Amino acid sequence: MSEPPAARGWRVLGGPGGTVVELTGDWIARDGGGAGPDAVAEILGAAGTDLKAPAGISFDATGLGHWDSALLLFVTALRRAARDSKVPVDESGLPQAALRLLAMTMDTSPPAPDPGQVSLVRRAGQTAIAVSREALSVMTMIGDTVLRGGAAMTGRARMRGTDLLRSTYEAGASALPIVTVVNVLVGGILAFVGSVQLRRFGADIYIANLVGVAMVREMAALMTAIVMAGRTGGAYAAHVATMQGSEEIDALRVIGIPVYDYLVMPRVLALTGMMPLLYLYGSAVGILGGFVVAVAMLNLSPNAFIDQTIASIAGIEIVFGLVKSIAFGVLIAIAGCRCGINAGRSAADVGRAATSAVVVGIVGVIALDAVFAVCANALDF
Repeated sequence: MSEPPAARGWRVLGGPGGTVVELTGDWIARDGGGAGPDAVAEILGAAGTDLKAPAGISFDATGLGHWDSALLLFVTALRRAARDSKVPVDESGLPQAALRLLAMTMDTSPPAPDPGQVSLVRRAGQTAIAVSREALSVMTMIGDTVLRGGAAMTGRARMRGTDLLRSTYEAGASALPIVTVVNVLVGGILAFVGSVQLRRFGADIYIANLVGVAMVREMAALMTAIVMAGRTGGAYAAHVATMQGSEEIDALRVIGIPVYDYLVMPRVLALTGMMPLLYLYGSAVGILGGFVVAVAMLNLSPNAFIDQTIASIAGIEIVFGLVKSIAFGVLIAIAGCRCGINAGRSAADVGRAATSAVVVGIVGVIALDAVFAVCANALDF
């Protein structure tokens, strides 16, 4: 018969060399061996009060019997607590086998700096580095989009046609109801707001000019892009982030399928191709909304509204709106896919990725629209 395990024990001894922890008995996990947080606190208290802290803590294992992970857990907990209290620990008195195992669990990383003690210059530098890295990644993604887009146009991209068709439907026909509602309401609002000022000068007829030019030149492209950023851009980010969390993207890389061609290109091409069509549709229904308000509530004649609208809209304004809508589509698609690919692997990360895609898409669309406005003014257009 095997001998019953000796009762484990430990004792704190003091001396000129510092605090000595004397270990006795068998430290076996299944038999309840080990010591809890109270023991660690008592040992640190002895090291910090009874003796000078720089002398530190050492071990005496001459009376130690059998041991397993219970001893390792105790020493590891004591080591971490002593490091936080800046008390040195000398483990040379432990068995050699225990020292080899403890060396494998040694945490060599430096302690994290206190955020409250980080200087302003350091924070500014870290922020600048993070922004520059993100900008470089975005520029790389835009370059890949241009290169792979050219390959896709010539049929050399490894992209499934079914994915492109599904993405086209989701970015096109499925978005028509919300695009219709938003642009009709915007057109009606423009007619109402314009009538407040134009009636003071007896120029009610120019409500048609206001609605037509505003919708074709600015509002249809901008409002459609904002709607698509919230609807489609967020959906892209959530879908890709879910694949990232379920390790589907890792599986694609393992079997040699190019992730960019398989996931990003169908979405970028679909949204880029549908945005000009949605812009034209949004312009038409926005003018229709202004027409209904002007005729039904502002007492304008239908023929006068139509004639003024046709006379006020120039072809260059339609081209300008088409160019803006294409740029908005590329921006929204890249932002959604970028946020999804960079997401973490938890369920919360999916929500954060979708939120980031919507915010980046909307802010980016407005900023890009401001750039277009400045360029149009510089070109005297």
